[in-house]
Amino acid sequence: MKILRSIHSVNPARGGPIESVKQSSAVLMRRGHDVEIISLDAPADPWVRDCPVPVHALGPGRGDYGFAPRFSRWIRERHADYDVVIIQGLWQYSSFGVWRALRGTPTPYFVFSHGMLDPWFKRSYPLKHLKKLLYWPWAEYRVLRDAAAVLFTSEEERRLARESFSPYQCKEVVVNYGTAAPEIDLPDAREDFFKTLPQLRGRQFLLFLGRLHEKKGCELLIEAFAALRNSVRDDQSPNLVIAGPCADEAYEERLKRMASNASGITFTGMLSGNLKWGAFGAADAFILPSHQENFGIAVAEALACGTPVLISNKVNIWREIAADEAGYVENDDLAGTARLLERWVGTLTDVRATMKENARKCFAQHFEINRATDSLLTVLENRQGGAEQEIVALNL
Repeated sequence: MKILRSIHSVNPARGGPIESVKQSSAVLMRRGHDVEIISLDAPADPWVRDCPVPVHALGPGRGDYGFAPRFSRWIRERHADYDVVIIQGLWQYSSFGVWRALRGTPTPYFVFSHGMLDPWFKRSYPLKHLKKLLYWPWAEYRVLRDAAAVLFTSEEERRLARESFSPYQCKEVVVNYGTAAPEIDLPDAREDFFKTLPQLRGRQFLLFLGRLHEKKGCELLIEAFAALRNSVRDDQSPNLVIAGPCADEAYEERLKRMASNASGITFTGMLSGNLKWGAFGAADAFILPSHQENFGIAVAEALACGTPVLISNKVNIWREIAADEAGYVENDDLAGTARLLERWVGTLTDVRATMKENARKCFAQHFEINRATDSLLTVLENRQGGAEQEIVALNL
């Protein structure tokens, strides 16, 4: 099968689905499928060159939306070369441009919404939601309506997607989703991490790894951690490592000012490669008190390293975590984040060891990349054979 994947950018610093796209594409190629990516990056962007999957970079487009007429022309002229096209995400020209190119052609396309229909955005950014309402009927609604299937990575995501826009019509399918376990020596990676941050050697620490963004609950985490540090002795409280890029300098400075009220918080910037895996492997637990998280690749990566996860119940895979006792789950508010920290600090050593084993088992059962790729291939191949999914049409 020859597959074309459409995404706004392959830049890993933007976060989003690119890591899983790269991992699942590698599995598909090892199994004999041809996979290429089309993006709105500029051809000279370094992340285009570094991407392990062939990339057709047809940007940059205009503005944040990325409008680029040649993007659609390129697909229209070559669509017969591909068996299927997969759209990764919504609200940018990398989705609507595919619809414009493929309407009226026999080439099917599938859509991963990646949580971009979650009603949290509607509540948190009402002005942006009004803007989206203006072009929903003629753009994203059509993208979903005409897709061979819209792919959701959890039942929670599918349920929430129905609550934001009207009309809503698509063929809904839930697929497994995940990432690859690290193919490196974790003890060596941990040593690399401690050489880079020697002040953490011999210290317990919690790890936040991801984009620094308000939806991730960063402020809640820092405030709750500061309260914990101020209420217990230093030897009873872990340190906190906050690792990840931030596109908003003012927001990053605000977080660092908040962190100055407590000791034991280290900002590292973005970690990648051995340093990223070393951080996962060295951390006592991973923490993500997010207000909205469609899946959370970093959660799955932590589990793959045997690191328990402390997450909010707005991370859509929280039910699997709780059922497998691979971590703790609380509300996405200050009280809930404080409870995550307090529960972890109060967890006995032997219970933590059991949770580490549970984390590995949880990853293998639910989120390992080969299982996720099997699930995706089943949907793609069924559609190739003419199978249809149930059409859901709602007028909210």
